[in-house]
Amino acid sequence: MTATIPEQGGATAPTVSLATKGLTKSFGGVRAVDGADVTFHKGKINALIGPNGSGKTTFFNCVTGMIKPDSGRVTLDGRDITSKPPHRIAAAGIGRSFQLCRIFPRMTVLENMLVGVRSTSVLHRLGSSRNAGDIAKARELLRRVGIDHLEQSEARDISYGQQKLLELAGVLMVDPETIMLDEPAGGVNPALIGRIGTLVRELNAEGRTFVIVEHNMDMVMSLSDHVVVFDRGRPIAEGPPSLVQNDPRVLEAYLGV
Repeated sequence: MTATIPEQGGATAPTVSLATKGLTKSFGGVRAVDGADVTFHKGKINALIGPNGSGKTTFFNCVTGMIKPDSGRVTLDGRDITSKPPHRIAAAGIGRSFQLCRIFPRMTVLENMLVGVRSTSVLHRLGSSRNAGDIAKARELLRRVGIDHLEQSEARDISYGQQKLLELAGVLMVDPETIMLDEPAGGVNPALIGRIGTLVRELNAEGRTFVIVEHNMDMVMSLSDHVVVFDRGRPIAEGPPSLVQNDPRVLEAYLGV
């Protein structure tokens, strides 16, 4: 059973953005996601944390259509999006990044920004029929994340942290209302971690909902409004970060105490 830790101050119940009910996914004899009932708060920065192997990335992949769950339901703002293909889920308003950056290493930074726009083909996006508005938007987003000076560099030649920023900028090209980030701080130096955190706060202030899987607890606790803790494929606690970090179930999951 999930331990739900009350929000402080007696505030009214938050609006649910993304939710799952009974979500389950097994690989052979291993149940990676085990009947997970999860809710994420609309307009907030939500974090999904847990020990290695607790099912967080599999949960992300089920929600975003990368893999099909065995059972259960996924809803976005009350609409059923269960098992829809990734492009349909993106069109519904969810953008995501990956634990390992998914970029085109031999394309330039600017070309990477244009590939996924409006689900058109790579050849169309990179050919003479490119839309000037898309290019302008891509350049503005590159400026916003701080890598506009690298637009003509091949993606393989920029640092890993800069590739993370490129991936986030690419997600923003399609204006998602909900952004799911899988370990945005993984392998990134402290200065860029701070930059990513600042961007998340700015984008959240503009009305975007975030769901972040992250092992960097300093980042999670300083950034998040609402934290869900996974262990063995299901949530064991959720609530404000200041309370979740002291919950006995969470300490047991992480430390075995």
